[in-house]
Amino acid sequence: MDATTELFASYEADFKLVFADITQKLSELTELTGESRKAAIRAADRSVDEADEIIAQMQLEINNIPSNAKTKPRQRLRNYTTDLDAARAQLIKGSQSADRDALFAGRRGEATDAVAEQRQTLLRGTQSLERSSQRLRESERIALETESIGAGILGDLASQRETIMRTHDTLNEGERYLDRSVKTLRGMARRMATNRIITIAIITVLVLLILAVIVSKFR
Repeated sequence: MDATTELFASYEADFKLVFADITQKLSELTELTGESRKAAIRAADRSVDEADEIIAQMQLEINNIPSNAKTKPRQRLRNYTTDLDAARAQLIKGSQSADRDALFAGRRGEATDAVAEQRQTLLRGTQSLERSSQRLRESERIALETESIGAGILGDLASQRETIMRTHDTLNEGERYLDRSVKTLRGMARRMATNRIITIAIITVLVLLILAVIVSKFR
């Protein structure tokens, strides 16, 4: 497992902890009323926002995972997103239920507060969805930039490969010229050796002839 996959797994572990907390808080809503219920809804809403942030980090991290290893993490991320959306919908439903309870109680002030709280919850939900959309757009932009950079790198590698192939052909051609030069030098060396032997033989014959002339004069 490389560092990128390990980081994604770390985000997964964080998400599971936060989502377990969200699930517990949602299950406790049915047992709460009044201000306790509102406080629990606010706490669950903060946990949903935290889980949303982790989902965004996981979306960005998937772009750094090698293509051949993206399928399973991407499927798990879709499942996490679906679960979080369901929890968010349940939270909004619980908030609306709390508001209806306050209205039916007949207390005008509490009803007004419940409506305001509902609006705030819906606004936070809308803002959270907008942030998610922005992160998705940013992820798409990063993916396109990464694809463009990858294409540029592939182009550079192709150009470098052609340069290396031309250099290799040049070296092969130079090697052939060098082989011919070595053969030529060897032939010249053999001819020089032959000429030296012939020259030595001629000098030897001349010396012998001179000696023979000298000897014949003194007889």
